[in-house]
Amino acid sequence: MSKIAGLEVIPLASPVQTADDLDGTTETVLVRVLDEDGRFGIGETDAPAAVVKGFLEMPTAHLWSRNMSEVLIGSDPIELAAIWQRMYEGVFWPGRRGLGVHALSAVDVALHDLAGKQHGVPAYKLMGGARRERLRPYCTIYPGLPRGRTIATLMGEICGQFEAALEAGYRAVKMEVLFFDLVTDMELVELIRQGRRVLGDGIQMALDFGYRWTNWHDARRVLDRVADSDIFFAEATLQHDDLDGHARLAEGSPIRICGAEAAATRWEIREWLERGKVGVVQPNITRGGGLTEIRRIAELCELHGAEVVPHGWKTGITAAAGQHFQAACPAAPLFEVVSPHVYDSLLRRELVSPEPDVVDGTMALPEAPGLGIELNEELVERLRTDRPAAR
Repeated sequence: MSKIAGLEVIPLASPVQTADDLDGTTETVLVRVLDEDGRFGIGETDAPAAVVKGFLEMPTAHLWSRNMSEVLIGSDPIELAAIWQRMYEGVFWPGRRGLGVHALSAVDVALHDLAGKQHGVPAYKLMGGARRERLRPYCTIYPGLPRGRTIATLMGEICGQFEAALEAGYRAVKMEVLFFDLVTDMELVELIRQGRRVLGDGIQMALDFGYRWTNWHDARRVLDRVADSDIFFAEATLQHDDLDGHARLAEGSPIRICGAEAAATRWEIREWLERGKVGVVQPNITRGGGLTEIRRIAELCELHGAEVVPHGWKTGITAAAGQHFQAACPAAPLFEVVSPHVYDSLLRRELVSPEPDVVDGTMALPEAPGLGIELNEELVERLRTDRPAAR
């Protein structure tokens, strides 16, 4: 097959920015890996675009700090695990964790897209093949941070998004309750119960607390009181790196405790499983090591009786990677989707297509080669920030 011929790193930003909120869909960094015949695969990562571009394009300093194009060019894209190891070793010195793995993740996803296109198969077949007949996404319900709005206004927006998600075919949702000091813990309990009443029975419901607590006792007090609301998992309960606190909470909580949203590679995930004792890990595919590494993480979770539900708040590239991941990995009961039918975002809505249908809570397995998505080149030229926009 045609060898890798080049790497492009393109920062993109929507005209609408929300620096005072937590919306990762307003910008991204697009990575394209090209072969000698002019085909390309695409990936992205959820990290500062200009910094990722600088990292991937930095000149080689020595064998542990290499320019990424030098690592890639001349390789056969199908050798995914071998290329992953060369990338990891090639940026070991400046990027063993954090930004280096974020950047590597985008390239790895693009390689899966390219190799799948070269061989005419969906990316999940490169990961060992489908382990389920249908995919099960969950829709994140997020009204934005309060920013001066009342709790009544926020709950009204949440209920509206619930309705939109159910109309779009979802049967699993995650209610973001990032209300902070706007409500007390006991008021939060009632709001969660209200959310369950609005959804009704039969809809899978998860919660994201936005790292609300610094003490596992306080988190446990709330979780005990909402357990009768049939909550699938509790995300971001304690401070991210409080592994011991997570372990204490997981030991007695009636609800699955999540962790590792910002973790990278199977080595860090192992700490969350063995020390943090969480039942669900949530590394972002495009931050934690790409599709190559998330498969390894899923296999590690199988050994620990845990599950993987990756974080996925970005564009349709990340959403597509989530589809192929869940298709190939049995330890993944759900994957996150920012639905363009529910949450308004230019990049999420228009950067790639098609948007798969959700029917009674499930999606069909992707059939097109690679990630199965097409890039909107006009939007890329219009929103790229590394040169003047096209007129």
